[in-house]
Amino acid sequence: MSRQSRQTSHLPGAEALQMAKDAAFDPKAFLVTVSHGRTLLPYRTDGVIFSQDGPADSVFYIQKGKIKLTVASPQGREAVVGIFGPGDFFGEGCLIGQTLRLATARAMTDSDVTRVIKTEMVRVLRDEPDFARLFTTFLLARNSRVEEDLVDQLFNSSEKRLARTLLLLANFGKEGGPQPITTPISQETLAEIIGTTRSRVSHFMNKFRKLGFINYNGHLEVHSSLLTVVLRDQA
Repeated sequence: MSRQSRQTSHLPGAEALQMAKDAAFDPKAFLVTVSHGRTLLPYRTDGVIFSQDGPADSVFYIQKGKIKLTVASPQGREAVVGIFGPGDFFGEGCLIGQTLRLATARAMTDSDVTRVIKTEMVRVLRDEPDFARLFTTFLLARNSRVEEDLVDQLFNSSEKRLARTLLLLANFGKEGGPQPITTPISQETLAEIIGTTRSRVSHFMNKFRKLGFINYNGHLEVHSSLLTVVLRDQA
């Protein structure tokens, strides 16, 4: 008998059952398997996962690929409000009472996404502490990123905002980063993310390349030296 089994056998019945249940539940396995309330959805590049003003009835988890969230104004202007990759959740607004989507989610590359219906998401958050911790950690990190983005927009130049965006897209500061940006991201998209014009983005990208901060070699490579642009004082 294993040590855990011997310990569990001495616990009161309900507590032992709960401990066995917690040990058996794997949040990552839950998110990548198909079962009640969960479906695996493949999307080709430019495929729409959900549309702005569509029904908000589920949460999504990215297994593979990249997803872009955009918001369109009544006048037709569009802004990128988020880019997410493997291990990220999106569409969680339905859990706080949103009945309609506030943005459109579109695949930037061929992607595999798990859809978890709202009722199943609420159940697993309530019943599975390990999953609740995983989801809460993601939301806290997302909230911190949103605050940083707001400060960036309010106080930094478009050059600094572009440098920070490229570093984030290259996984800078995370395990194994920075990494080549293999997902095609147009200068128009970068301009939408940082709130400037395509011509300004083109100017700064050429400048970064000439200074050796980035290279193009079939994909975009971002070097750690680009951090100097983010850290230097405003002129």
